[in-house]
Amino acid sequence: MIAKNYDPLKKEMFQVLDKDGKIVNKDYEPSIDNDTLLHMYKTMSLARVADIKALQYQRQGRMLTFAPVQGQEAAQIGPMAALEKQDWVSPAFREQAAMLYRGVTLKQAYLYWYGNEWGSHFDKDVNFLPVNVPIGSQVGHAAGLAYASKVKKEDAVTVTYIGDGGTSHGEFHEGMNFASVFNAPMITIVQNNQYAISTPRAKQTKSETIAQKALAYGIPGILVDGNDVLAMYAVVKEARERAIKGEGPTLIEAFTYRLGPHTTSDDPTIYRKDEEVEEWKLKDPLIRFRKYLSNKKLWNQEKEDALQKELLDFVGTTFKEVEQTGEATLDDVFDYTYAELTDELKKQKATYQNYLKESEGK
Repeated sequence: MIAKNYDPLKKEMFQVLDKDGKIVNKDYEPSIDNDTLLHMYKTMSLARVADIKALQYQRQGRMLTFAPVQGQEAAQIGPMAALEKQDWVSPAFREQAAMLYRGVTLKQAYLYWYGNEWGSHFDKDVNFLPVNVPIGSQVGHAAGLAYASKVKKEDAVTVTYIGDGGTSHGEFHEGMNFASVFNAPMITIVQNNQYAISTPRAKQTKSETIAQKALAYGIPGILVDGNDVLAMYAVVKEARERAIKGEGPTLIEAFTYRLGPHTTSDDPTIYRKDEEVEEWKLKDPLIRFRKYLSNKKLWNQEKEDALQKELLDFVGTTFKEVEQTGEATLDDVFDYTYAELTDELKKQKATYQNYLKESEGK
């Protein structure tokens, strides 16, 4: 058992793949078929390209506020690859890579950040909740989903994500405690990207590790190299097996780094040094995974060049579609808060419709 061999009270970090793409923990190298490995890498690459382009679109005034995921792709793709189709995911707001792996389309993801809530209307068989901005509340949602799976005797778990800063919110503790008490099949992944917006992790909690918070809930907790996609896969795979057996939740601290800003409203140069960012770039999850695949003769520079061109074309075409068809309509604004429009909303909608007609006549 991986979690039992790593003490959350110590700064022992579980790792399979080092920053140079070499296996350093052969006993725990997961058995993943080549097609899946390539799908994992290609989705990580799509997330990276889509992330960089979204930042550009926002700076050009063509997209609203956006939360970049650059640098945290392994902490998301590894866990998603370890899940089964029937499992659920309750995200925060930085889980674009996870969304793409689980079947949310790039157009849907972009629509949301474009300001159209139809971007949250996923396909019926995609067990992924919409983007959750209120910090911590997604953990309560996950606890409820997991408990429902247990009551219904379904072979399913729920994964939820939260940032290191989010662990200071009450709803994190409430959701964790509920899942623990009721032995719900929930896996909580804390993406410790070193900053709660501008507050450094050291000033955000006194705990030596975030993983050790699991001890208070009476559940396993483990610190993992969040830039190691294979380590994240192995730990979540084991946590899922435990949960399905009725052994309850697991808390995973993914030690990673946000290479970009917290959101496009943030300027990280105010609170962190360029040298720190450059140091973390050497641990880039895509670079180490690409080296691993190259060592296995599954990847080379020719394939990389072709993939990058393909992804740039795909992302550009997708965003053009969003710009052409993504404007929210008046019906979108009013009609979907409730199953049926309330009398007050009917009045508001009619008032605004009249205002628009009068504006057009001027």
